[in-house]
Amino acid sequence: MKQSPAGRLPPPKERRRLRENASLTHDQVAARIGVTPETVRSWEAGRSTPRGRKGGAYLSLLGELAEPAVPVEVTVSQAPLSRADVTDCPPAADEDAPAAPEPVLAGVGAAVAGDHDTAEIPRVPAADGPAPATASAPAAEDTTEAGGTGPLATAAAPLTPAQAFDALYGFCSPALVRQTYLLCGRRELAREAVERAFQLAWQRWPEVARDRDPAGWVRASAYEYALSPWHRFRPRYRSPEAPPADASDRALLNVLLKLPPTYRRTLLLYDGVGLDLPETAAETEASTPAAANRVRHAREAVAERLPDLADPGELHRRLAELASSERLRAPKPTAVREGSERRARFWTRAAIAFTVAIVGATALTLRTAPTHYESPVSPGENVRGVPPRTAPGPLSDGELELRAKLRAETVSGPERLVPLTR
Repeated sequence: MKQSPAGRLPPPKERRRLRENASLTHDQVAARIGVTPETVRSWEAGRSTPRGRKGGAYLSLLGELAEPAVPVEVTVSQAPLSRADVTDCPPAADEDAPAAPEPVLAGVGAAVAGDHDTAEIPRVPAADGPAPATASAPAAEDTTEAGGTGPLATAAAPLTPAQAFDALYGFCSPALVRQTYLLCGRRELAREAVERAFQLAWQRWPEVARDRDPAGWVRASAYEYALSPWHRFRPRYRSPEAPPADASDRALLNVLLKLPPTYRRTLLLYDGVGLDLPETAAETEASTPAAANRVRHAREAVAERLPDLADPGELHRRLAELASSERLRAPKPTAVREGSERRARFWTRAAIAFTVAIVGATALTLRTAPTHYESPVSPGENVRGVPPRTAPGPLSDGELELRAKLRAETVSGPERLVPLTR
């Protein structure tokens, strides 16, 4: 039986990113592996999993297209996340201290690279200076094994899953709440979306811990929840919230909220967070040309209403200032983990109760259902030769007896007129 190499393959978005980094088309990859282009698209979309020799060839090709080294496959129990694994996210800054505008949006983004920039869409200048770090999160030295250095390399003092989750939440939640606010325009919804995203991440922590970009995984979940159209039917979100105090901030937020959700999300990822074009396209589940067109049209719509923001660098600065002007507090990581566990217990018990109800209803139906077939009573039919009874209605017993006596004694002949002699 052929075994699948899915356990060693990168996620579908990473497969697509590696192919686009190498400037390969689906036809070229399919020709090298020996499959159809539709199969390659299905692999990159996650609809199917490569197996057998074709899967091995696909894995080898991805290894060739990968960055200098191939990540080493590790499990959470062997190499838990350490604080050094999430140093690309900004620390949880004090709410009372003034926030720097540059790292507010780029906190939970992937590394900003200029290799995939296009001439049509100029890049936003990256913030100068080293990556943010804290005293409580010392840099961990990567351990090299046979095959390269992995993104989840073990540190000198590996953290437990709860500690790794708390470190990821503490670094990424402040910037992610501000990004989500720019996406939906509601402060309470932004906090709720980030909390739900981290609750889902804690429920699927083994999967999130092995992901190439755990912060990106949480960001995608938070964006999907914030852009859900079902929030408009909730009573708490029917009335509008108070707009920003500054007039320029109100104008920029109104322009962002008037963009289509897909354009708004693409513009925020590319010009706000600082992702490159292939990463933006993969996260928005669109092709790279489609993502480029969305960024271009969104910039044109913003520049039409606010001519001062025609420059991408100025747009990035204003997005950062708008996000940093709001004091959005996120709950504690312990409360998020406990809420996730309570929600998981609730839905588990609800599923068990629903299953028991279905089983009980089925048993009751089987118990009360008839065990043999009973033919239905056929409708009445008119029989020829028997005159129907006429009005004023059916005869009584006495009248029926009299009628029978008369019919028996009065026959044809003189007896009807002459009485019988005795």
